[in-house]
Amino acid sequence: MSEHPLPPGTGGVSASGLAPAPRQARLGLFAIFGSTFFELVGYFMLTPFLILRLNGDGVSTAVVGLFAATGWLGVFLMTPFASAITQRLGRRPTLWLAALVPVLTTLGFLFTPSLAAWFVFNLIGGMASGLRWVLAEAVVAEFAPPGQRGRAIGVFETMVGATFVIGPALLVWTGAQNDAALWVALGLMVVGLCWSLVIPRMPDAADAHSARVGLAGVWHAFLAHPLIMAVGFIGGFFESGITAILPLYGLSLGLGAAAAALLVSSSGLGSALTMLPAGVLADWLAHHPQQRFGDEFAARRLIMRACAATTLAATLVIPFVAGVPWLAAPVAFLWGGAGGCLYTMVMIDIGSREEGITLVNSTAVLVLSYTLGGVLAPALGAAALQWAPTYGFPALLIGVAGVGCWLLWRH
Repeated sequence: MSEHPLPPGTGGVSASGLAPAPRQARLGLFAIFGSTFFELVGYFMLTPFLILRLNGDGVSTAVVGLFAATGWLGVFLMTPFASAITQRLGRRPTLWLAALVPVLTTLGFLFTPSLAAWFVFNLIGGMASGLRWVLAEAVVAEFAPPGQRGRAIGVFETMVGATFVIGPALLVWTGAQNDAALWVALGLMVVGLCWSLVIPRMPDAADAHSARVGLAGVWHAFLAHPLIMAVGFIGGFFESGITAILPLYGLSLGLGAAAAALLVSSSGLGSALTMLPAGVLADWLAHHPQQRFGDEFAARRLIMRACAATTLAATLVIPFVAGVPWLAAPVAFLWGGAGGCLYTMVMIDIGSREEGITLVNSTAVLVLSYTLGGVLAPALGAAALQWAPTYGFPALLIGVAGVGCWLLWRH
């Protein structure tokens, strides 16, 4: 994503000579996929359970909302320092730590009713999630065979998206008010911890002692790849952030509560169905260079531009949705799909250029920017829907999508 891309092969996994052997890489991918899946299913089962429990105990809506936000605060606080912890402990022990902490915090929820303690546990659990998020993405990109990196990352992102559905579905199955749900969530996290122990020994990162870490490392990564922040923000804005307020948007269009809620499913479906094909397409273009596409870096840039253009085109339909409400579902589908593909493409891009601690820093920038977009979109979007639903909401979305297209075409 830098303005002066590295030539193919430089800065990549194979360049260092320390890349894991194919068998070790396959075992590493198996372990990362399995441990992340079970941990996230447990996490997305636990979070709504806790929120519903607090609400049922008579805790005010404002405090419950603050509790939910505390987990995201933990992600924000930890992400810039993921590279520093990884440099100090090593990648495998850091992944073990990220799997152990959620087990301990969930035990805390089980054995104390103190609201203050729950806030602390939620903050620490969010920090562990941020550490897992950054490092797992980076390790998948590094373990993936160069010729199949797009496919591997596409499958991983699709799997992560599935946990958003499976976790709450398991909560419904066990009973949202049933204490057994908390034990099931704990059991899933224990399975994730055990699965993490299968992660093979990783070769020492070539830059383990030379890379900048912490805030300085994240800032250096941002300066090296200035578009990561922009593309990550746009992806988070449309895939995660706007999705959160789609029910409000549906209600503002006059849709019923059920139809409005289904807009969230449309966005999630778009994300789930498009990330893997986008990754496969990136691999195919990289192995079938054509003069009109250029090299693999130019091919990925082309896909990013197409995703940004799709986001803008779908957003330009917004002024007409009020008169044709059924258009809301296809628009939500395109927002989710394009936003998810932007995140996937930029992860493939930085994974093909970098390795080790430097890759962790760049992934941290991506996660921070994606999360920032996911947090700002519902706040700004809800305000626009309340104060200027006819013009303000479309103007906000068109502005963000338009800036994204301009940046990607400019660089």
